[in-house]
Amino acid sequence: MAELATPMAIRVAATLGLVERAGGAGATAEQLAAGTGTAAPALRLMLDHLVSAGVFELDAGRYRPTELGLQMREDAPEGIKPLLDINCAGGRAELAFADLLGTITTGAPAYEHRYGRDFWADLDAHPHLRRSFDAQMSWRFATQAAQIAARFDWSRFARVLDVGGGDGNLLAEILRAHPAVRGQVLDLAPTAAAAADRFAAAGLGDRADAVPGSFFDPLPAGADAYVLSDVLHDWDDDQAREILARCRRAAAPDATVVVIEPVLGPGTSTAINLFMLMCFGGRERTVDELTALAAETGLELRSATEVSEERTALEFRIAPQSAGTR
Repeated sequence: MAELATPMAIRVAATLGLVERAGGAGATAEQLAAGTGTAAPALRLMLDHLVSAGVFELDAGRYRPTELGLQMREDAPEGIKPLLDINCAGGRAELAFADLLGTITTGAPAYEHRYGRDFWADLDAHPHLRRSFDAQMSWRFATQAAQIAARFDWSRFARVLDVGGGDGNLLAEILRAHPAVRGQVLDLAPTAAAAADRFAAAGLGDRADAVPGSFFDPLPAGADAYVLSDVLHDWDDDQAREILARCRRAAAPDATVVVIEPVLGPGTSTAINLFMLMCFGGRERTVDELTALAAETGLELRSATEVSEERTALEFRIAPQSAGTR
């Protein structure tokens, strides 16, 4: 329970790409050290520990990844390498758990304490982190985006604005499934550019575009549905309330705000919830908690629909008593 040797050795191995470098034929410690610019004696000690952990096997002086180790490959379906590679946004964030005591003591995110800036500012400062984060989010939605597109009636909306919609993965799936719908992604400039590229490559450029912007600033008006997918759980209650309020102010009286989140309840991952607090100062919320936050901004829950194995779509309308205010 106490040892950190194994989780850290796995992260270093992922960061150095040892599984890919060893390949099916395996490689000696000296070969791997030469390819990674590391010290062979030290690397051998770590590899020997990973053999004992079942990540590699040793045969005639060559280290070869096991079935367990192959999960660390860049192209492995488990998709865990970005969460282990400490040069990627996810892996870097996980290391901030070392400062969890500070978060539990103060309630403030450990990430900022460890790195001197919050997670989002870190992405701005390091473009390679933003690229890895966008790729991680896209992978995470690779299966669920199609489910969300199919299990929710998007055909009711002529125009959808995906607020904080990343590189456009979800919106692209919605447009593929519903040919009459048009859409737009709003996200920070580098990510919005990636979304525009995705739409063009998918042949959706005539129905979708992307605009740079922040959901803490005024949003474009005129959409029939404002979508917040995996956004609110990254933020504390005050910030989540402000994001909802931005959608409410931009929305016409007959528009809809759709919040798609993993909702807190039986079976919810406690580890993910702790990560949201440690990294962002956010948290997962129950349907009732999301409904209460939305109500404070003039939004009223219309329905809650399970749209994937892990996510629920909460559909909000403008509350009648606030329909005339912005």
